[in-house]
Amino acid sequence: MEYIFFFSLIRKLINLITFDYQYYFMKPATTEFTSINYKKSELSDSTLLSLYRGMLKPRLIEEKMLILLRQGKVSKWFSGIGQEAISIGVTMAMQSDEYILPMHRNLGVFTAREIPLNRLFSQWQGKAKGFTKGRDRSFHFGTQEFKIIGMISHLGPQLGVADGIALAHKLKNENKLTAVFTGEGGTSEGDFHEALNIASVWDLPVLFCIENNGYGLSTPTTEQYRCKNLMDRGIGYGMEAHKIDGNNILEVYTKISEIAESVRKNPRPVLLEFITFRMRGHEEASGTKYVPEELMEEWSSKDPLNNYRDYLKEMGVLSEAVIELYTEEIKKEIDDNLKLAFEEEVIVSSESEELNDVYQEFDYKHFEESEEVENIRFIDAIAKGLQQSMQQHDDLVLMGQDIAEYGGAFKITENSLKEFGKERVRNTPICESGIVATAMGLSIKGIKSMVEMQFADFVSTGFNPIVNYLAKVHYRWDQQADVVIRMPCGAGVQAGPFHSQTNEAWFTKTPGLKVVYPAFPKDAKGLLNTAFNDPNPVMFFEHKALYRSIRQEVPTNYYTIPFGKAALLTEGNDLTIIAYGAAVHWALESLLEFPELHVDLLDLRTLQPLDTESIFKSVKKTGRVLIINEDSVFGSIASDIAAQIGEECFEYLDAPIKRLGSMETPIPFTQHLENQYLPKNRINEKLKELIAY
Repeated sequence: MEYIFFFSLIRKLINLITFDYQYYFMKPATTEFTSINYKKSELSDSTLLSLYRGMLKPRLIEEKMLILLRQGKVSKWFSGIGQEAISIGVTMAMQSDEYILPMHRNLGVFTAREIPLNRLFSQWQGKAKGFTKGRDRSFHFGTQEFKIIGMISHLGPQLGVADGIALAHKLKNENKLTAVFTGEGGTSEGDFHEALNIASVWDLPVLFCIENNGYGLSTPTTEQYRCKNLMDRGIGYGMEAHKIDGNNILEVYTKISEIAESVRKNPRPVLLEFITFRMRGHEEASGTKYVPEELMEEWSSKDPLNNYRDYLKEMGVLSEAVIELYTEEIKKEIDDNLKLAFEEEVIVSSESEELNDVYQEFDYKHFEESEEVENIRFIDAIAKGLQQSMQQHDDLVLMGQDIAEYGGAFKITENSLKEFGKERVRNTPICESGIVATAMGLSIKGIKSMVEMQFADFVSTGFNPIVNYLAKVHYRWDQQADVVIRMPCGAGVQAGPFHSQTNEAWFTKTPGLKVVYPAFPKDAKGLLNTAFNDPNPVMFFEHKALYRSIRQEVPTNYYTIPFGKAALLTEGNDLTIIAYGAAVHWALESLLEFPELHVDLLDLRTLQPLDTESIFKSVKKTGRVLIINEDSVFGSIASDIAAQIGEECFEYLDAPIKRLGSMETPIPFTQHLENQYLPKNRINEKLKELIAY
């Protein structure tokens, strides 16, 4: 590390003195490796040949795919021709049970892990024997069988997922590492910074592999970043870093083998910059007209397969006869497996199958409440639920800003560190996106986790991995996302626009997420316990104004409450009020002013799944309904429930469906404006309208 830092510092001083004009203003992506320098290796001939055959296989598959693409037999292709040495070298240097997170151009990762080609071909054609049941394309899939976790189109989150897998290795005391790929363009994303920062702070055994291939689609490196070498960024993270000739298979394989063995013994992250080039377009439709012709010629002369072939022939390790044999064997394997894939029937699915696969099946186990109770606040019930769930699940990991020694912004985890230790109660850097992705990685390794958003408002910076990774991963390739995200939310405490939102509607819209929103301490504890038992991602909303204002008799034992069951708090035939969270308490207060009114008051408790059965039953009985939520009305849960009632109960209605929510403005700060903003003081008016209709 000291050597790397000193060398980098000297180099930067020289650049400042000489003002490296060529770097800043000349053509992009010129190679610093003018030729492939194969150093005589101590590797056995069989290993040298395995590396050659390893690169040959994806090359021949790609050549076949390009033909099929022109014939219209595959829909899209992201070519890795010219970059095979990186995928093959890294994969062959790793152990077969170590996870790799590749990208579009890493076909060699899949072939080196010996995935049956017919399954890959079926995946690319959307057939049933692929990995996603036709629901996602190309390399957007994972497979626990082969320890490969594929990308999503939002490139950055997979870097954080690698952190989570590596963290699981550390927690389980496994001497393993994880490798994750990104391109030089992907290093511009915030997720790259967050993932490297997390890995560095937690000493996670991750190899961050940057394929610096010159262009992000058509944008050259000179327009992507200003540091001369991406490996230099490792210094900022206190991280070991290396620059490697990505077209030199021997350098890649031997260097990664050496680093991997070291990381297994001494867990830590390593940043690797592989210098290579993309010889074809971002995808085939893009073309390469934006690349200077001389640059293409320069890199064509550095083809990793052809140069290595010539080197092995010169060394007497490889003959034309062996080349021909390998080629014939691989081409036959390709043709035989393509035949299997083409003969496979077009995938057929049913509506029920598609809907059932959105969520991991949850075999709910009910734990009864004890007769022994204690009178505690809402916030205490959350803390008790966390504690008892941590005891119930001995590998459950809590992550969040300031949740360890400090106990969290609301002191909910104040006593957790002492009982469960820093491995399981983890302070995180301020990086919501990276930590949510880390939680996803833990789930891939079978570990449950909780992420505490300091305030629900801050989830916006972790939005992408929640709605595009956690929510979709089971539907896409049958992988559970066993993550609970706690969301302290809501107004009424004069916290202003950035600490007061109740943003549940952002997530009820997204299939694959479960959304829980309790109003009472007893429900909060029981539902939180259920959330940790459920293998699906759960957004658990906790209204801050209820934390210390609401008390209740709560069973002292570990118990659960099923999702999708609303609570009928009061019963009557005059009208139905539907609410959740703080709005339940507002409704109860308003009803005190209408003693003559007999009302069904439904506390929804969970918003996804939603107890439509109880809603429809009540509305059909009373014929009048008021739906209250703290959120503004447009696009809210209230609007969705109103639409469902209109469709299912129209003939039972004796009055228009009434919705009530906050003003259509951001949440103001001062008490007078906040009181005006919230719907609490308008409930009586709505009730009178509904009764009088």
